[in-house]
Amino acid sequence: GWATSTTLHSTASDPAEMEAVQCLEQGTQKLEEGDIQGAKELYNRSVEIKRNASSLFNLGVTHYHLKEFDNAIAAWKESIALQPASADAHTNLASAYIISPVARPDLALHHLQHVNCLELPYRIAASLSPEDPEIAFNLAAVLEATGQLEEALKQYKRAKEYGVERAAMHIRNVSAKILGKTIKIAENTDSTDSSARKSDS
Repeated sequence: GWATSTTLHSTASDPAEMEAVQCLEQGTQKLEEGDIQGAKELYNRSVEIKRNASSLFNLGVTHYHLKEFDNAIAAWKESIALQPASADAHTNLASAYIISPVARPDLALHHLQHVNCLELPYRIAASLSPEDPEIAFNLAAVLEATGQLEEALKQYKRAKEYGVERAAMHIRNVSAKILGKTIKIAENTDSTDSSARKSDS
């Protein structure tokens, strides 16, 4: 009866591809059920059969959830190599670079700028728990680099409050930058005021 159509279909296309897609779909089902380990095994199988951007992306997601950040980074980098325009992969990779124990805020920034997703640091900040002072510090570095100084200052203060001593120097630097910006704005306002007065006279 009904089963013949799938048999016909699989002979018509590449059987390995069919199996890879099947593993990918089953993995996604496991992920939705909250079985991350089971999902990882199925995604791994899918990648072994046929490496493509989707299976590598999903494999990265499972590694990330299991805090296997190096593996997540490797999977997402390969996924991006196959599909460079994937905004989700760039965004996830940036998150991993910020949250990873060996953080690379510079690389996080590179990937955020690549997809112009500069609101990501806010999303991460919102989900951080206070016992993540190192992550707060890495996040602050990315925020500072993107010119979001007030938010960066907030995260540096949070990092310092929970024991990251080197944040103190950054707090001073960012405070000075904010002050410098404020003075500059005030000077610009003054100069436009005085030129306006000159044109009046």
